[in-house]
Amino acid sequence: MNEFTLTEEQQMLREMTRDFVNNEIKPIAAKIDAEEKIPRELIQKLGELGFLGVAFPEEYGGGGFGEVGYCLMQEEIARGCMSTATFIGAHQSIGSNVIYIGGNEEQKQKYLTPLAKGEKIGAFCLTEAQAGSDSFNVKTRAHLDGNEWVINGEKLWITNGGIADIVSVFARTEKGISAFIVETKTPGYSAGPPEKKMGIKGSTTNAITFDNVRIPKENLIGTEGRGFILAMKTLNAGRLGLGAACIGASKELLEMSTQYAKQRKQFDQSISNFQAVQFMLSEMAILLYSMESMVYRTAVDYDAKKDVNRQSAIVKIFCSESLD
Repeated sequence: MNEFTLTEEQQMLREMTRDFVNNEIKPIAAKIDAEEKIPRELIQKLGELGFLGVAFPEEYGGGGFGEVGYCLMQEEIARGCMSTATFIGAHQSIGSNVIYIGGNEEQKQKYLTPLAKGEKIGAFCLTEAQAGSDSFNVKTRAHLDGNEWVINGEKLWITNGGIADIVSVFARTEKGISAFIVETKTPGYSAGPPEKKMGIKGSTTNAITFDNVRIPKENLIGTEGRGFILAMKTLNAGRLGLGAACIGASKELLEMSTQYAKQRKQFDQSISNFQAVQFMLSEMAILLYSMESMVYRTAVDYDAKKDVNRQSAIVKIFCSESLD
């Protein structure tokens, strides 16, 4: 995103995030992935500075920056640590965002506000063994027993699942797929050990089991049977945040590659003088420009309440493949 298109507030957010990343995240990024966890002290600092709720309105404890501001922040976070960016994305862009998009006022005050302030950690529980890309095929079930919903089932590959305080859960009810708010201290909620991953190791991913988890009737998000639609709307924002993180990581890689090309010498000259190397750096810059253009164009449309279902899907696949 070209600097001249940013408002003064957005530019201040970007600069504040960049300073925080340089001072607090980059120095420990390698340690985060080596130890396969994000320090609680870092999470606390992220919350205190408003990074964990930057997209949400101020009345719910957020920063009021919307999706564009969120993408700017995620871009800078990912320049320092993709694990931290992934943690934030699962917490804010999907885990908490379900409540913002579909929750009522009472739910937003009770659950969204502490999530946006970073007092609680959120997660998004949708994926199952047979319900990955085919999200409609969830088998986790919930039934109403008096004034309580009872949830049974298992979710897989849940980012933040083992460290979350509040999770948004999708389960099948009599009227279809419905969405629920579950506090992880509720009896019957359990997280398996963190999965062993090839990369982004500091972001924990767990299997989650719901064994007769009982939650209040009022913890249903929105209307019973409308949970799948809510999940798809939420994932639009998640895909944009992922795209922004890919931009940040790509910018860092391009900068590192350019510096290396200038420093590395062969045949008594920097390899940056070789046309083949220039071609590779140029192709990286071209992809980066394309990523920026589609992410921020779509983020502006998202904030304008436009339907970006198709565009956000394009963002996710293009940006993730471009980073590869």
